[in-house]
Amino acid sequence: MEQSSKEKSRLSSCEAYWETIQSRKKLPYSLQETLTSAFARIPVSSFPQVPGGKVIEIQADVSVADAVKILSESNILSAPVKNPDAGSARDWRDRYLGIIDYAAIILWVMESAELAAVALSASSATAAGVGAGAVGALGAIVLGATGPAAVAGLTVAAVGAAVVGSVAAEKGMGKDAPTAADKLGEDFYKVILQEEPFKSTTVGKILKSYRWAPFIPVAPDSTMLSVLLLLSKYRLRNVPVIEPGKPNIKNFITQSAIVQGLEGCRGRDWFDCIASRPLSDLGLPFMSADQVVTIQIHDLILEAFKRMKDNHIGGLPVVEGPNNKIVGNISIRDIRHLLLKPELFSSFRQLSVMDFMNVVTQIQESGRVMPPITCTQDSTLGNVIHCLASKSVHRIYVTAGNEDAVVGIITLRDVISCFIHEPPNHFDDYFGFSVKEMLNQ
Repeated sequence: MEQSSKEKSRLSSCEAYWETIQSRKKLPYSLQETLTSAFARIPVSSFPQVPGGKVIEIQADVSVADAVKILSESNILSAPVKNPDAGSARDWRDRYLGIIDYAAIILWVMESAELAAVALSASSATAAGVGAGAVGALGAIVLGATGPAAVAGLTVAAVGAAVVGSVAAEKGMGKDAPTAADKLGEDFYKVILQEEPFKSTTVGKILKSYRWAPFIPVAPDSTMLSVLLLLSKYRLRNVPVIEPGKPNIKNFITQSAIVQGLEGCRGRDWFDCIASRPLSDLGLPFMSADQVVTIQIHDLILEAFKRMKDNHIGGLPVVEGPNNKIVGNISIRDIRHLLLKPELFSSFRQLSVMDFMNVVTQIQESGRVMPPITCTQDSTLGNVIHCLASKSVHRIYVTAGNEDAVVGIITLRDVISCFIHEPPNHFDDYFGFSVKEMLNQ
């Protein structure tokens, strides 16, 4: 029943987003029809291949820490996860388990951090005379670890420490954990990445519990309209391309790649006709000022990541003062700095957003603070697309007034949505299954 409610909520959210867009766009319907028909005639096979021509894949038995290194070194946000037990299976359902991205990893990090704090702050199970068998039997119940926490793989030691310390926990999160974690220092880092159960937690173990979107591949002869709808209305961040009867992913189309492709269309009549219009003609930004999720510069970085997790968003504007003057940006991909830099991770509970941004600036090759990418409400869609594509960012903040107050956000998803509408029963006709079935995967 709970799963069914979640499916309905996800579907209704997609529908509500799409209805808002269609009601606010001021483009002639004939133009929208023409564009939609054009994308419906473009095959997926015509879309450029990923850089290097080969899709980066991650094995399900790889540790989460190693997965972060692969993503970071490859400069990508996500990758398909391959089933190491698939053998010679040619069906993609057997070969691929899903997609791992920073969104999934941030959820695992935050929950694991709480569990590590519980284990370190409570007394030793052995010292208290609690038998390993009893601890093992009680562990999942005491920690409420029936969801992601259980999947993460709690050990007898971690559970035992929580039991003996009388740590009240709900859904795998100890009440005393945040306070204890503030004082853990290097021990905290060692537990989260160097000791069990966290060290050996694999991508496969966390994939299903922390996944944000279903794994929906398309064939090379599918239409680009289908891809654009999946990346916009239905909130997928990437779409794998798999040739029927072939075992491997042929291409991996992301929201960023689509916007880069749109930027390359500059100079064509159909693109310039839309790109020259001001944002207001397209109803942008779709999100009103009071709906924008922000983080104050002196708040804790932990709170920033928590807001991203709770709102299922990939980034936050960093603001200062009562007027929400924008001073920076925190992206979900910044979680990699916590996992790749022990000295940063060990104290991340005390770090303010400002401190975190300063440390990240020192880590980056440029060594300088990167200003937030912004535009004004009278900017054109073409200017926004150029900024997103040339700076390889996923969102641009709309500001107003002398204070540069944040009044809206335009995402890659929003930009893609401007160019198309969804024909009736599109996915029934092209995929052979309904949207509800798609989102239920």
